[in-house]
This record gives sequence, C-alpha cells and structure tokens, in this order.
Amino acid sequence: MTEDFLAAMAASSHARVRSAIAACPREMVERRVLASPVPPKLALSAQGFDIIAEMKLRSPAVGALRAAESEDIAARVRAYASSGAAAVSVLTEPSRFDGSLQHLVLAAGALAGTRVPVMRKDFLVDPYQVMEARLAGAGGVLVILRMLSRAEIAALLSTAAALGLFVLLEAFDEADLDLAGEIAGQSGASRDPPSSPTAPILIGLNCRDLATLAIVPGRLEALAPRLPRHLPRVAESGLDTPADAARMATAGYQLALVGSALMKTAAPGELLRDMLAAGRSARAGRRTDA
Repeated sequence: MTEDFLAAMAASSHARVRSAIAACPREMVERRVLASPVPPKLALSAQGFDIIAEMKLRSPAVGALRAAESEDIAARVRAYASSGAAAVSVLTEPSRFDGSLQHLVLAAGALAGTRVPVMRKDFLVDPYQVMEARLAGAGGVLVILRMLSRAEIAALLSTAAALGLFVLLEAFDEADLDLAGEIAGQSGASRDPPSSPTAPILIGLNCRDLATLAIVPGRLEALAPRLPRHLPRVAESGLDTPADAARMATAGYQLALVGSALMKTAAPGELLRDMLAAGRSARAGRRTDA
C-alpha cells in the first residue's frame, strides 16, 4: 500500500459518494439521520485499557480473512461485545476489503441491545459518508489524516460532532501526530488526561509501512511519547497476542485496535478476553510503578 494507494482509495471513495448522492440527496439523508435512533456512546474502562475489535473480511496485507457467504457478522460482533470490546470497527470499503454499509447495518443491529458502539472504518472523504455511517447505526468513524486536507478533516470532524459520533484520527508518523494534536485542540477536545467517560476524539497510530504494508517493528513504542497526551491513544496494526496488548499498555496506549488476529482465530472471544486482561494487568503495573 503506497501513497498512490491512498490516493486511489480517496478517488474511489469520492466516486461512491457521487453515486450515493445521486440515489439519495444530502438533504434527504440528513432528515433521515435526525429521525434515526441515537447510537451508544463510546465509554472507556476505568481499568485503563480497552480494545476496539474489528470485523473485516479481507486485508490487502493478508488477503481473504473470511468468506462473505459463510461469515455470520451478527454472531461475530455479539461475541466481541460479550467478551468486553469497547467498540466494534466494521470495514465498509468494498474494493480492497470486501466491505459494505450493509455490514455496518448488520453489526449495529446485532449490538442494539448493548452499550457497545460500532465504528465505520473506511476511506472517508465527505461529510455525507459520516451521515451514512450514523444512519447505518454507527457511533463513530475513522478519519485518515494522511489522505485529507485540513479543510476536509475539519468538515468530517464537524459533522461527526454535530451527530454525536466519536472519531478515531489515524496517524502514521510524527507529522500526522502533530497535526492530530493541533486539530483536536482546535475542535475543543478536552485537554484533561483521558480517564473514562465518553471519548469524542481518539488518536490512533498505525504501524504499517505505507509502501510495503509490512509492520514496522518498534514504531508504536518509539512514537508513543509523540502522541497527544490529552487524547485516548490507540495502537493499530500487528497486534496478535496478549503479550502484544501488554506491550502497548506498558508503552502508554489506552486502547488497541485488533482486526486480523480476531478474524483468523477460531476463538475470537477468548483471544479478546485474554488481550484485555493482559493489557489491563500491564496498565495496573504501570500505574503502580509510577
């Protein structure tokens, strides 16, 4: 995945927006959104470590993870929620991840009786897609800093805030992290240390190399001190085991986004619980040492 890949994904995303608007104008979507049920808020644990569990059928780095025709999305996301996930991330990008908005609808419906929100993970470029996410039942959205202008980022954040959605700002390097801190400050995100209740803006660091898709060893630890301290910090990519979760908690992350590992295992609930326990134990030890 190169910078050209992100550009291609952005172009594809713009094309999807144009098609969606042709089928359902912005004004109609906005009216429907305002009449739709309010999704649950993202709530972080007082134990200091949480997991956003991901539902995705394909990864460009790994290939097919699950077959669409046999995957029970509702059962999977309910297993995530019952095993302690703070939120469920759902891929909706169709061309490289085999995702769709219908997967988001299914996930949100399956979790309707819980307090666990779903997050739309996609290459969002237009506020219309934030409204789509909210209409599908999402409580949050991903915003990839690297592929957007400041004006586009501001528009997505403004729409998410107006609709009561949390945002995961995704960064890849120091420049992205600096921009995230600046943007979050301008958006009015609290500058108090993140402790619990609801978190409207999270900052995530992805440790994949954008040119090769390979995991960059040590990036999450090396750049952890550069993450804005007033935002909940999310470690992304390459986290497969309880030991990985403990390592991230020790490095100062309050959340981990775990996708491929959960999709590949036959016992996702067990792995999720073990990763949570390891992360929270490490977090408790970190507080004791401090």
